[in-house]
Amino acid sequence: MRYKRSPLMEERLADNRQRILVAARKLVATGGFRAAQIAAVAAEAGLSTGSIYRYFPSKSELFVEVLGEAVRHEVEILRGIVKSEGSAADRLRRAVESFARRAFEGPFLAYAFIAEPADEEVDAERIRARREFGNVFKTVLREGIASGEFPQQDADVASACIVGAFTEALVGPIGPTHRGERRREEVIETISLFCLRAVVGAAAAPARGSVRR
Repeated sequence: MRYKRSPLMEERLADNRQRILVAARKLVATGGFRAAQIAAVAAEAGLSTGSIYRYFPSKSELFVEVLGEAVRHEVEILRGIVKSEGSAADRLRRAVESFARRAFEGPFLAYAFIAEPADEEVDAERIRARREFGNVFKTVLREGIASGEFPQQDADVASACIVGAFTEALVGPIGPTHRGERRREEVIETISLFCLRAVVGAAAAPARGSVRR
């Protein structure tokens, strides 16, 4: 006869798994992947080290799950901006600025999300995340192209370029050796302005603030 878990047991297991994910995300957010060693996650979650491996056979699998949840949350925010009111250019700019601003607000998590050295499984999750972001930006690009606001271009390639540009540009400012050395708003504006100019052309994307050119 096959053993069947009771609803109470299923609820307890699900609760423990969520506690592990919350603990891991908290540690990554405060110190990157290096701060989220299995022993530290277990202590934060109030569980034994062995129990962590019951839910996540490896540290990489745990990190992939943490990043996956972060990606879903980020995509939801970006989609909300892309589907909001305003011109395609305005929505594109606001989406890029929104991502960059959250990266500065949570630099350890953002750096882990983008560039912190990690295992192959985590790198594969990062690639998947970039595709997800690209799909969001592809939506607003296609709308702008259809309306004539943006010139004709390959939306698949352009959206990938946008994601690559703003993620790469954030590596230095939010990285462990540069935090606090650059003015946040200047960096955010420069990134969003570059992305917008790449799509609509430099002449059609005038600077909005005090970025030096």
